[in-house]
Amino acid sequence: MRKYLLPFAVCSLIFWSCDKKQRDPFATEKPDESRFTKIPLAGNFNEPMEIEVLDNGDVLIIERHGKLKLFQAESGNTIVVGELEVFPEREDGLMGMAKDPDFNTNNWLYLYYAPASEAALNRISRFDFVDNKLDLASEVIILDVDIYRGCCHSGGGLEFDAQGNLYLGIGDDSTPFESSNFNPIDERQDQPKNVDAQRSSGNTNDLRGAILRIKPNREGGYSIPEGNLFPLGTPKTRPEIYVKGNRNPFRFSIDSRNGNLYWGEVGPDGSEDKEGRGPKGYDEINVATGPGYYGWPYFVGNNSAYWKYDFATGESLFQFDPNEPKNTSPNNTGMGVLPVAKPALIYYPYAESEQFPMLGQGGRNAMAGQVYYREDYEKSDVRFPGYYNEKLFIYDWMRNWIFTVSLTEDFEYDTMEQFMPETHFEKPMDMQFAKDGSLYVLEYGTFWRANNDDSGLYRIVFSEGNRRPDVKISADRTVGAAPFTVNFSSSGTNDPDTDDQVSFHWEFGENGTTSTDTNPTYTYGAPGIYSVKLTATDLKGETSSSFLEVKVGNEAPTVSIDWQGNRSFYFGKETISYAVTASDKEDGQIDPSQINMTIAYLEGGYDLIETGHQEEILSVGESYINEAGCKACHGISNESVGPDYTSVSEKYKNDPKAKIYLIDKVRNGGAGVWGEQIMPGHTHLDEIKIGQMIDFVLGIANPTGVSGLPASGKYQVENVDDPEGFYLIQASYEDRGANGIPRIKTTGQLKLRNTAVSAYSADHLEGAARANPEDEYFVQFTTSESWLLLKDIDLNQINKITLSILPATTKGKIQVRTGSPDGRLIAETAMLTNDSRLASDPNEGWFDFSLTIPETDYYGDLYFVYLTDEPISIWNTFNLSTLKFGR
Repeated sequence: MRKYLLPFAVCSLIFWSCDKKQRDPFATEKPDESRFTKIPLAGNFNEPMEIEVLDNGDVLIIERHGKLKLFQAESGNTIVVGELEVFPEREDGLMGMAKDPDFNTNNWLYLYYAPASEAALNRISRFDFVDNKLDLASEVIILDVDIYRGCCHSGGGLEFDAQGNLYLGIGDDSTPFESSNFNPIDERQDQPKNVDAQRSSGNTNDLRGAILRIKPNREGGYSIPEGNLFPLGTPKTRPEIYVKGNRNPFRFSIDSRNGNLYWGEVGPDGSEDKEGRGPKGYDEINVATGPGYYGWPYFVGNNSAYWKYDFATGESLFQFDPNEPKNTSPNNTGMGVLPVAKPALIYYPYAESEQFPMLGQGGRNAMAGQVYYREDYEKSDVRFPGYYNEKLFIYDWMRNWIFTVSLTEDFEYDTMEQFMPETHFEKPMDMQFAKDGSLYVLEYGTFWRANNDDSGLYRIVFSEGNRRPDVKISADRTVGAAPFTVNFSSSGTNDPDTDDQVSFHWEFGENGTTSTDTNPTYTYGAPGIYSVKLTATDLKGETSSSFLEVKVGNEAPTVSIDWQGNRSFYFGKETISYAVTASDKEDGQIDPSQINMTIAYLEGGYDLIETGHQEEILSVGESYINEAGCKACHGISNESVGPDYTSVSEKYKNDPKAKIYLIDKVRNGGAGVWGEQIMPGHTHLDEIKIGQMIDFVLGIANPTGVSGLPASGKYQVENVDDPEGFYLIQASYEDRGANGIPRIKTTGQLKLRNTAVSAYSADHLEGAARANPEDEYFVQFTTSESWLLLKDIDLNQINKITLSILPATTKGKIQVRTGSPDGRLIAETAMLTNDSRLASDPNEGWFDFSLTIPETDYYGDLYFVYLTDEPISIWNTFNLSTLKFGR
């Protein structure tokens, strides 16, 4: 009988495996993004750095300024559970965290931090974490790292591998600001040592610029595991080094199956190659299947080589050889000849990458997450599917994306694709798969070195069968004085599997009050900041939640602009009277001198203006600044890595050459004006967009065209003939704050556009289509009762609208209606055909038809509705090119 047991066992195994695969319908098929749900858990962190997800779903979070916080899954609360005294300047502070592989039994937590009491070292220590509290008295020192602590690239990531080895990533501890964005290898002895990364990243006898691999001892200290880059006892080396030649290996992971090390390397800022110096900057994703040297400061990207450059004479001596890199710096205490340099797995510059164009362009800050193995996690309802098996998750802090990377059997690059491309991630800082196979993501928030309101901890879960509801939460207002009544809305919430049949549970954050209404109204009685939670449950019991914050105690100011001219169009040279008023419940009567009134003429881009929220309306320039990610390094009024925009505006407000100078500065980079910090070049940005960014910055202290307008007066509109240009009229007032609620700024805005409006740029179309054959732009009406919409149209002083039309063979008419497609009729054409065109103009092509508009003070949405009794085909559509508003 025994000989039959093996075939039976094999068949059983095959059957079990097939059955298992069948239970994962997305083993090879890519799931739709709607099967993933991003669940907000906590937020408002002060520079969050790393997370550790515990087996019970709680999450530990470290903040750079020294706090250890705990998100408690059961209650949803986040509490402070420990605080270290750290040196928080530059990039130091509390930088890294890892829980012991046996954390569930020994409660050991490892932290990498800059002790406030030590002048020139960073430290790994082990602490006991018991009863949700970090025991500072239990500290056991594992490793001290000597550093310069004068500038940059502290690194700090901590991770354990499957064998219990602890990895630490350390940057080159070198300033990039004195080397024109190329490699810092300044050997001059009269210069600070941190301008030469050959003393750190290129030095085999130095722990910096490396990823270390050690085995922590129970009593403190560490031992050296076998297999590091330099065997114990090798002269002029440090045996702790696993990989060397790193600039700033900020986030990394170790493959749980094969021990491969993956990391993101934050690269230099150079935007262009330069003969005699070296290549442009690249960020990198690297893989180490064993110990090795990865090039910095002599190579970057695909082993692109820098030159040996003499900073004293300005002479380029020779180009470094990746097959035999040599460190001849007098600041080097290690080996003179380094190991053969290994190229990056993935690398990309500021501009679009030729090799990896899917990664986009712009700011960059590469980081590496984990390789996912489905079988490593519980057979939960939320674990990721087999489609992502053996794929590496990478992410970029600046570009706000996550990609998954597939590798070959030899761990070389194969393919990549963006993960959840329709979902926004705001500066992803760390990510980790939990025991149940869900993915936790830590987001830093918009501004660098700031306590960002939009920082947060999120959990991404997968739904294999029934999908969780997609929850949308909104309110008609979120800031106001007490008592404060808010109308909440769940509009947009949907369930992809049950035709939007969901139930709602609202938690208003005050006195435990809840509601099950779809769109409830709630009145807050006392000042405070309240977290509102909306949970949606589908017919099968699956739930999802979303949050928003309500601030009670300070009413937003109101700002009103009384503009005596038309509020939608400018008509040429004329003088317009205006008056601005503002009121605030808490501040009382407002002095008109406290109102900021500006008028600017902007060339092009009327339809690109972002109106934003009531409290802050954005101009074109600020919209482009947001789009380019510039606020990561520059606040409007708060200094960050670079100067705040208000200070820049004040510095250059009386300089007539400021715009040209600053455009060049943005495009080509530089340093010296605001300190040693170098701003990288941005040659990948369109120069016209950069100009509009500069207009916004300069306009803070000296608005484009006009500076210091009074709250009331007269303004001279010029005769400008630009179909895309517009006047931007803005008036704002910022209150003083009240009852613990911060200051609120409200901006009123008018946009005066050219009277010739392209139908193609309509705000909305229904039953019509935009067409652009042979560089012509117009709208085709494809059904009767189809329409186009123009928002915020002021008909005051308008007595005619001239339509440029091409009826083809269709017989139909255009009606002009207010408020809706079936709203009040104010004008309509006759029934128009090609014969109408011939009667108007014997030449072929477009012809004009004028509509008389009765006197009215209507201001609002304007609909142009097409009516016909004839069938319409693609060959005989009624076409509309422009609408000219006249008086």
